[in-house]
Amino acid sequence: MANRRNILIGTGAAAVVAAAGAGWYFLGGRTETASAVEGALPAPAPGAQFDVARLMAPAGDVKDHPLGANDARVVMIEYLSPTCPHCKAFALDVYPQIKAEYIDTNKIQFIPRPFMRNVLDAVVFMLAEAAGEAKYHDVLDTFFKTQAQWAASDKPADAMFIVAQQLGFTRESYDAALTNQTLYQGLEKLRDQALNEFKLQGTPTFYVNGKMLDGEKSLEALRAEIDPLLA
Repeated sequence: MANRRNILIGTGAAAVVAAAGAGWYFLGGRTETASAVEGALPAPAPGAQFDVARLMAPAGDVKDHPLGANDARVVMIEYLSPTCPHCKAFALDVYPQIKAEYIDTNKIQFIPRPFMRNVLDAVVFMLAEAAGEAKYHDVLDTFFKTQAQWAASDKPADAMFIVAQQLGFTRESYDAALTNQTLYQGLEKLRDQALNEFKLQGTPTFYVNGKMLDGEKSLEALRAEIDPLLA
């Protein structure tokens, strides 16, 4: 992975890499249930409570893409990283059941929120935004499903473009998506807010009606948090 510092993801990614500076590498290592992040402040107490209104006001110009009812009694926010193996495990193994039980039935509103640990994450998030609201979640889902193909590749530039082509991107639209410096800066602001205001330690991190749940969670663990709030 060391040679990622010298890789450009296509000509259009030059703006992303320039904005990232020396950030073309993975930030932090992995823990048992979460991917750690660089710059995290001391951990809050387990189950720390945060103001829901503040959590619903993401910093910067990056807008949320919520799923489920806007008036749901329970709001679950997940800070996720496309390169995080634990986020992938949640997305593929747990989220489908959460969607069926709680989101599709309008019992909760679910907000997947970007957390950029590295430039590969930035590329995925920028492609998702460029794809538009109707395909935003499909882009994230596809990159999670193919994570093994691109996140550990010696040539992530080529590997990520192949995935993007499956989603309908051409070389021109792919490169254009990665020149949005305003969006990149917004992703940085989201990351800084998560670290400094919401005390995020790693990905994934969930906030259920403001209660912080860090690390990979099973379906049963999330049910135990959600169901009492719906009673």
